[in-house]
Amino acid sequence: MTSRHPVPGTCGARRAASLAAAAVLAAGLLAGCGGNNSDTRCDLNSCTVTFNGVDASASILGVEAKVLGVQGEQVTLQVAGQQATLNVGQQAVDVGGFQATLQSADADRVVVRIARP
Repeated sequence: MTSRHPVPGTCGARRAASLAAAAVLAAGLLAGCGGNNSDTRCDLNSCTVTFNGVDASASILGVEAKVLGVQGEQVTLQVAGQQATLNVGQQAVDVGGFQATLQSADADRVVVRIARP
């Protein structure tokens, strides 16, 4: 009869390697944001994006978000290919299958929170 017990010490090493790989993957998902003229802060279900000017973009939560225009405290945003116009202080707007909330806006800087519904 053949013994099916693992080689001593290999379970702990495999477990440590699995945990390390999971940590790297999680860090990649959380930091998996980037873009052109933008800064992002993400968790598993949402990102707060600071766009620096019109035509700034960010890759977040698996989609692209882009500022198309700014007029005072009103911003036209594109998320996952769909457009919406947001106003500062307005409740979240559904755009591209996400919820977008405009936190602040001026000609130089737009801050938007984009979340999964």
